[in-house]
Amino acid sequence: MTKIKSFLRMIKIEHTIFALPFAFLGMILGSLMVQGHVPTVWQWFWVTMAMIGARSAAMALNRVIDATFDKDNPRTAKREIPAGKLTAFDTWIFITASFLLLFVSAAQLNLLSVILLPIAVFFLVFYSYTKRFTWLCHVVLGMTIGIAPLGGWVAVTGQLSVASFCLFFAVLFWLAGFDTVYATQDATYDREKGLHSIPSMFGVRRALFIARLFHVMSFCFFVALYFVTPLNWLYALGVLCTGVIMIYQHAIVSENDLSKVQVAFFPMNGTLSVVLFLFALGDLWLFF
Repeated sequence: MTKIKSFLRMIKIEHTIFALPFAFLGMILGSLMVQGHVPTVWQWFWVTMAMIGARSAAMALNRVIDATFDKDNPRTAKREIPAGKLTAFDTWIFITASFLLLFVSAAQLNLLSVILLPIAVFFLVFYSYTKRFTWLCHVVLGMTIGIAPLGGWVAVTGQLSVASFCLFFAVLFWLAGFDTVYATQDATYDREKGLHSIPSMFGVRRALFIARLFHVMSFCFFVALYFVTPLNWLYALGVLCTGVIMIYQHAIVSENDLSKVQVAFFPMNGTLSVVLFLFALGDLWLFF
């Protein structure tokens, strides 16, 4: 039981809320626009299982690959692997099981989901190495999480569309923006260890500005989604709410005060994804 709790803490299971609503949004939009009906219960189930498998594998991979750096960083030294609560062997078994869950889930959906699976797996693995050679690691992470709504769309339609890519880029830049803000906590450590990030490369002040630009781009793609789907005014109101949340996130973090980065990172981003999903769901229920 203790080890199970350690695995759940390691992968931060509560953070699944970041991407899962967008996977569901891609699934519902795709099903309604292409199939003309809501997703089946089994589609809901297997998309959820695929998301849990993908995210669990990605987080566990990141922890085992970065274990040496985490041990030396005071902020991350108490994570499960450097703290000795989990071994690398335990973690690799967990990673294998998570990828197996992802593959089985994709196989239950459709052929295109299986065909595109290697691309998703590549980004899930590749991201954990990007801090070693590029400050664009935040964008790569955004691409990795952006695959969630694409996967939800493909899972029920067996195809891709302009709307699915609008959602992909919206999530990509949203994630890249808040991950850049989150990385400001480690700017000095990353620079000393030769790790790459936007804050370590450009400094905290410029990094926060770049994060704002990422979020402006994300907002624009959320707006674009309105014009290429049947979504109506209620979704538009949800997009305005996401804009307000983004503005608030940046308002409480500054170069001279990073004490509220954790607040900007988890509660606000979890709120953003759920709020937009609920507004979009309500919109589709009322107007589609």
